[in-house]
Amino acid sequence: MAKRYVTYGLVGLTVATMALAGCSSTPSPSPSSEAPGAPEVVTIYGTPTGNEGSQWEASWQAWAAANNIDIQYTGDRDFTTNISTKIQGNSLPDIAVFPQPGLMKSVIQTGKVQPLDPTTLATLQQNFSADWQAYGTVDGQQYAVPLDASAKGYIWYSPSAFEQWGVTVPKTWDDLMTLTDTIQQKVSGPVWCAGFNSGDSSGWPGTDQIAEYLLSASGGDVYDQWVSGDVKFTDQPVADAFSALGKLWLDPKYVNAGFGGVDTINSTAFGDVAIPLANGQCALTNQATFLEASFADAKTAAGTTPKVAPDGDIWAFMMPPVAGTQSVVGGGDFAVAFTSSPAVQKVMNYLASGDYANSLITVSGATFITANKGVDVSKEADPLLAQAIQTLTDTNTTFRFGAGDTMPSVVQQAWWKGTVDWLNGASQTSVLSQIQASWADA
Repeated sequence: MAKRYVTYGLVGLTVATMALAGCSSTPSPSPSSEAPGAPEVVTIYGTPTGNEGSQWEASWQAWAAANNIDIQYTGDRDFTTNISTKIQGNSLPDIAVFPQPGLMKSVIQTGKVQPLDPTTLATLQQNFSADWQAYGTVDGQQYAVPLDASAKGYIWYSPSAFEQWGVTVPKTWDDLMTLTDTIQQKVSGPVWCAGFNSGDSSGWPGTDQIAEYLLSASGGDVYDQWVSGDVKFTDQPVADAFSALGKLWLDPKYVNAGFGGVDTINSTAFGDVAIPLANGQCALTNQATFLEASFADAKTAAGTTPKVAPDGDIWAFMMPPVAGTQSVVGGGDFAVAFTSSPAVQKVMNYLASGDYANSLITVSGATFITANKGVDVSKEADPLLAQAIQTLTDTNTTFRFGAGDTMPSVVQQAWWKGTVDWLNGASQTSVLSQIQASWADA
């Protein structure tokens, strides 16, 4: 799925005004004046537009028709701005789909959102891990249903090259570093390719990888304290994560295969790493599942479009654990209800069900994945997405949203910039101090 960027800077600005709006009561749905048997309308409002929005509509279309419900979806790229206007004006959809939990929890605190009914709550608890449930919980009450998901932290490689070099997929971070050294000796050149260029948000691929390492090395509790600001950027867990990634990014022996040296990481677009990986110039790169789409524009050394599969030209494995069990940094969308009619409750229960998860992943042409444990993974035709679903639904997997996406936007932007500055030669100590200082403006 394409990486969707959401503007978080407005969250702090809108919370106060939404809180004032929360004093008024939630309008109840008007009684239907339609003839008996006519479909009951349920409105859903979210961020996906265009092709992705159409795919979302397709995911629930058959169920809605079978249940005599007319789900009317509206997509809005300015959702994060306009949802506050809708709340203040009591012009609310029945259901809204939030692309990040921080804004969603702020909206829940206005008192406008309906808690899940007992049936939907039971369905949610059956199908989602405690990690996912926690993102939709406020003051011990459950309000949200997770929908689709994203998984970052995949290490992309060539299965045939691994076979040629006599190496295997590593099981731990230390194994990954040993693998890096082994390949470096065999190719006599850089092993990893990396691209952190993304316009105004340049640096985010690096911050994602730092978050992945910290979650795996220090665990969910420390990660959560870091996101909330209680663990500082200048504290040891964060410094250790920077240092660990620095052993790769700052060493010209290891980077930047296919592009040049360390100084080319910041000038290389994040999706361009697919090109040297496909043609054999690069052995390893770290990027989310959405990198798969970039291989459609890349060519192998033989001039063909690379096949992404376990036995293909390109494949990927999840970043191996630094300590403990598998952890995943990613994202996802959450549905909350502003009204509580029987039809709305029925839709929410469906969205929490395994039936919806199976419908979601089988939408033609879509690349949705889910953390819903009720999903039948065999229905996912894409082997990479099937692997991601298996990881997300594994009861031993620790999942967290990307740290930057859940920190205040001013901190996220300082972190992006600090990562770029660090790769450009700034000292790690000064960079961490500068990022930490941004919390004063949060």
